Amino acid sequence: MNKEQDVADPREFFKFILDTQRSTVLNENVQKMLNDPKQTFDAVIAEWMFSELYSGFGPIYGCPFIWLSTTEPHSSILELIDEALNPTYNPGIISTTIPPYTFTERIKELLFYAANYVLKNFVLIGSEREVYEELLVPLIKKKGRPVPTYDEVKYNVSLVLGNSHVSLGQATRLPQSYKAVGGYHIDTNIKPLPEDLKKLLDNAKDGVIYFSMGSNLKSKELPDVFKKSLLKMFGTLKHTVLWKFEDALADLPSNVHIVKWAPQPAILSHPNCILFVTHGGLLSTTETIHFGKPTVGIPVFADQFINVERAVKKGFGKRVDLSYTMAGDLKDAIEEVLANPSYAKKAKELSQIYHDRPTPPGAELVHWVEHVIKTGGAPHLRSPALQVPFYQKLYLDLAALILIVVIALRFIVKRVWKLCSKKTVDSKKKNK
Repeated sequence: MNKEQDVADPREFFKFILDTQRSTVLNENVQKMLNDPKQTFDAVIAEWMFSELYSGFGPIYGCPFIWLSTTEPHSSILELIDEALNPTYNPGIISTTIPPYTFTERIKELLFYAANYVLKNFVLIGSEREVYEELLVPLIKKKGRPVPTYDEVKYNVSLVLGNSHVSLGQATRLPQSYKAVGGYHIDTNIKPLPEDLKKLLDNAKDGVIYFSMGSNLKSKELPDVFKKSLLKMFGTLKHTVLWKFEDALADLPSNVHIVKWAPQPAILSHPNCILFVTHGGLLSTTETIHFGKPTVGIPVFADQFINVERAVKKGFGKRVDLSYTMAGDLKDAIEEVLANPSYAKKAKELSQIYHDRPTPPGAELVHWVEHVIKTGGAPHLRSPALQVPFYQKLYLDLAALILIVVIALRFIVKRVWKLCSKKTVDSKKKNK
């Protein structure tokens, strides 16, 4: 629980992801669906999570395949539909820093990209291919469809729907087959708060601090000493604290209230909600910008670190490292954000940018999915970069040709020079 919670062994992490996806394919209900001869789909949409195994669902049903990316654009997903981004100014999926980079940070990003590329495309690809051939190829054959290779499958992507927006991340060069639909999950019609929560927020004269660590990190699983230190710290604040917690807590300070289930959009949309203390997941970060609230981020895993780092750099949030002794740091961060109006002001500015688009993200998502279906996979959106080998992109063939020509010319010049020199010497000898 101290400092950044990076995955210690990337190979074990990728193995865990592949095992999880294998288990999903073998799930009883999924198997029933896959083996149902009457089941058809117009398109398959799957969440990308460090593996392309699910892309094998497309040929099973003979329909277009669409990836849903739950992070900001990054090389691992973009190289499936176009080409990798330049790591000099584009962070990787689990980077912890954002551009502009220092010299050492640029080296770190380059090494991370290179290591990830080699690990994914040369070391682990064999395991994915084996699972594809074991579990999905028989289903494709069973339906009497052509069986593509795994490499053909993983690059046969019609569209990537990215849960991203420039107000949250950065301006990035994107291919036509990537559509940024950040915020599509937020209902345009916010459901009213339950009466007890509405009363609590309405009567919070000093404002409400909403605290949630998302669905993956269960607050009830935190150590008792850690929970007690947070409760003690929250009790010293004048504000009402609403903590999403999966269990009951004893000895609550009078200003701290526990909710096992929290209607997050409705809470954040309330005018008395003045701060969101969050783990920094992209969905929560998107909701933060959607409703224009400042944040204090406590990142735990994966892209949460860079999401919180962006909040800090953009000026609407502060970061606190997860640790047993973070209560004091968390209080300092809360007090700074609430005392300095620039954080709330910046959150409102970014919210205006977020909302200033011609089409709501949910409607845009529906439009592009229907477009892919209508056009038989939207081949007109696909980047020609996928058809160009790596050596041609870097003009290595031209460089090789130039090198050969230079070597050949050098050889010819040397031969001519030797012949001319020999004739000159012979001529001088005859004249003597």
